[in-house]
Amino acid sequence: MDKKKRRLISRTIILLLLGAALVFALYTNFTKDKNESLRKGSEAPNFVLTDMEGKEHKLSDYKGKGVFLNFWGTYCKPCEYEMPYMENQYKNFKDQGVEILAVNVGESDYAVNNFITKHDLTFPVMIDKGREVENAYRVDILPVSFLVDKEGKVIDIITGALTEESIQKHMERIKP
Repeated sequence: MDKKKRRLISRTIILLLLGAALVFALYTNFTKDKNESLRKGSEAPNFVLTDMEGKEHKLSDYKGKGVFLNFWGTYCKPCEYEMPYMENQYKNFKDQGVEILAVNVGESDYAVNNFITKHDLTFPVMIDKGREVENAYRVDILPVSFLVDKEGKVIDIITGALTEESIQKHMERIKP
């Protein structure tokens, strides 16, 4: 009986310690996300990515311009829906100091190039192969667009597919 009691106490202590460790891990994970999340008014995290034509794009090089930073995937139907509208508005705004940077979330060159060709996209499209940029911007749902003003500050974060009219309005907002 004494041996059974000790075993029960030992198991109970181990379970309590495991439970406490789990609660601690969950707590630190959730509070960390809140503290480090990107908010309106935050400085947009800088990055360097290479587009599909081999040209390097560094976000800080676009200071003085508005940047419509879009995260997307070829498999994402809402992303595909808004791409032609982004292309149309890019043609309207590229000479007015507004740039579109489209960041694919780690797919193959082949899939992305096929997508670009299919939709006849002319704005810079890059692949975040290591997903560092996606993580820096805390992207968890696609599509998501970050409006970055000429000072490099995030003025808005828009989740979900956008209409052509809404893309135009957002581009007006970031026009220098």
